[in-house]
Amino acid sequence: MRAAVLHEIGQDKLEVLDDVEAVGFGPGKVRLRIRATGLCHSDVSAMSGVLPQPAPFIPGHEGAGEVVDVGDGVTGLSAGDRVLVCWLPACGACPACKRGQTQLCLAGFMNAGTPNFRRPGGDVFGFAGTGTFTEEVVVGAGCAVPIPDDVPFEIAALIGCGVTTGLGAAINTAKVEAGSSVAVIGCGGVGISTIQGARVQGAAQIVAVDPVASRREAALRFGATEAVSPDEFADARQRITAGEGFDYVFEVVGKSATARTAYENTRRGGTLCIVGAGAMDDNFQVNMFELFLDEKRILPSMYGGGDVLRSYERAIALWRAGRIDLESMITHRVRLDGVNDALDQMRTGESLRTCIEL
Repeated sequence: MRAAVLHEIGQDKLEVLDDVEAVGFGPGKVRLRIRATGLCHSDVSAMSGVLPQPAPFIPGHEGAGEVVDVGDGVTGLSAGDRVLVCWLPACGACPACKRGQTQLCLAGFMNAGTPNFRRPGGDVFGFAGTGTFTEEVVVGAGCAVPIPDDVPFEIAALIGCGVTTGLGAAINTAKVEAGSSVAVIGCGGVGISTIQGARVQGAAQIVAVDPVASRREAALRFGATEAVSPDEFADARQRITAGEGFDYVFEVVGKSATARTAYENTRRGGTLCIVGAGAMDDNFQVNMFELFLDEKRILPSMYGGGDVLRSYERAIALWRAGRIDLESMITHRVRLDGVNDALDQMRTGESLRTCIEL
């Protein structure tokens, strides 16, 4: 079986191998044939060590495909079913799940420490317990979510992570109000999805902030009312909000420096929503006086901040209705052999989302 493998954390290239085996199939598990997978910035962050992940590992967590086989005890899934991969399945029994905060369930994270691939040289992990840069993968049944026949695999793959994360940040976590002012810092795939979520919610002004010109141009096509470089952000704040700051600012980069910029450009009483996944040693600081005086809400958003199954259904409904554009988010398509080109395109900001077709 072919798969793209990172041998050591810190390497910037993947090796496409044909001696990988998907392992772990048994009760409660399903074997999937991956048909399409998106390249998410979290994959790059895991490769660099920003996000913790044991190695060697196969990146990818934003995938879709078909069920090949189901283990004993699996219900609701059969061979041939079309599914998307949910990298953070809810166990249904932990305190977070019982409170209805299924996006905070840690059961899925526990899977990241169990190898689900093997090579002649030893075990191989799958990123976030999945690993979709491969032809086949074995995952828990909760990771395989059935999709309607009219949803293409590449669209379903995007919904499996980036789209759900960005839309949910605007709709579930921040609950953007109609007529409000919004700024989104970082306009890759998740940032573009956040912009689309703010537009669906009826925001009056949506300012996209990104250093890459092509991403700023793309943001305008997806619903931003204005797109500026980081150096132009202060001027946009002055013109649009008379210097007060935006009602909602979304940080979709995952760095303390941009989170601080987002905080400073949020109006008093406004909402700062942290969407980007950052490093454990990168600390975001506010002083106690400003925290008290400004009464700004700081809201982290994990995987869209809501029940992911409902979020998937909502994304599909909005896509069907033409309220969000998912096809145009896929700016590049490659086969598995082109995965390193796709990584370079993401690092330079050339791509919004690259679809790897398997």
